[in-house]
Amino acid sequence: MASNSLLVAALSILPFALAASSAVAQTSDAYPQRPVRLLVPYAPGGATDITARLLATKLNELWGTGVVVDNRSGASGNIALEVAARATPDGYTLLVGNVSTNAINETTFAKTLTIKPSRDLTGVTNLIELPHVYAVNPAIPAAGLKELVEHVRRTGAKLNYGSAGVGTYPHLDVAHFLRTARIEMTHVPYKAGGAGMITGILGNEVQLIMVNLASSIAHIRAGRIRALATTWPTRRAELPDVPTMPEAGFPGIGTNAWNGLFAPSRLSRPLLERIHSTVVRTMEAPEMKETLGKQLMSVVVNKSPAEFQRFIEDEVKKWSRVVVDNDIKVE
Repeated sequence: MASNSLLVAALSILPFALAASSAVAQTSDAYPQRPVRLLVPYAPGGATDITARLLATKLNELWGTGVVVDNRSGASGNIALEVAARATPDGYTLLVGNVSTNAINETTFAKTLTIKPSRDLTGVTNLIELPHVYAVNPAIPAAGLKELVEHVRRTGAKLNYGSAGVGTYPHLDVAHFLRTARIEMTHVPYKAGGAGMITGILGNEVQLIMVNLASSIAHIRAGRIRALATTWPTRRAELPDVPTMPEAGFPGIGTNAWNGLFAPSRLSRPLLERIHSTVVRTMEAPEMKETLGKQLMSVVVNKSPAEFQRFIEDEVKKWSRVVVDNDIKVE
């Protein structure tokens, strides 16, 4: 008798379960029906914001429902991370994050973040990568990274290196390089980010930086700073005589900063796949590639959300090791 009661109960629930499943499918099919919010963890003007605004413009043209960029700067990007992670998982709140917010902050801000980015957000797809260069002030007598290392060892020179702040990828990347090369320099973090780093090296306040090519190319061409190596897998057409990091003798070091799209982790798989397909198609359009290319940004997308999520998890592990190995503390 008890088994019959359970069967009746199960059958009575089935229509409601099927109806709920149908409703989710219909919502996914109709998406979007209202404006979509793209959170950006920084103020307007930087690479992450530029990427988000170009994507928003193209998605708005495609969807016709309005895609709004919402700049939530502050706390090294953690404000936007937490807003995105706590948003309703319906596809109407997405985040354009990057290597700092979605890979490094999980370790450096582990004690203050109330969410875990790699768990509470899910990757949709990578969007772009930015080539970087290791560069020195021209006063440093070194044409390459090995020569820089030899100069420091031979002379005992007390040099400084600049970054966009404690715990940022320009800080961690150079710290990794210095540890590998077994030399020391003094870290000088700049609140003004990349702009501060450029000002610092032009004034010889710092002698070494790892900075994105878009911000530094004009100064390199003018001879105001000297590029020693690029972080791109191959030599850049803009700097054909500048070697890659492996060519310069330091394989495995050198960050190409990336920007990617994220959603709350509880977003339904069908909707996640749908957003991924639309965004990838948008990013791979020739016009988008050309526009970003003019700003030295390369479109890099993933075959699936799962592929991007695996990449994120690997990035979190990689940067966690760098933070621990170099005993980096973020107050």
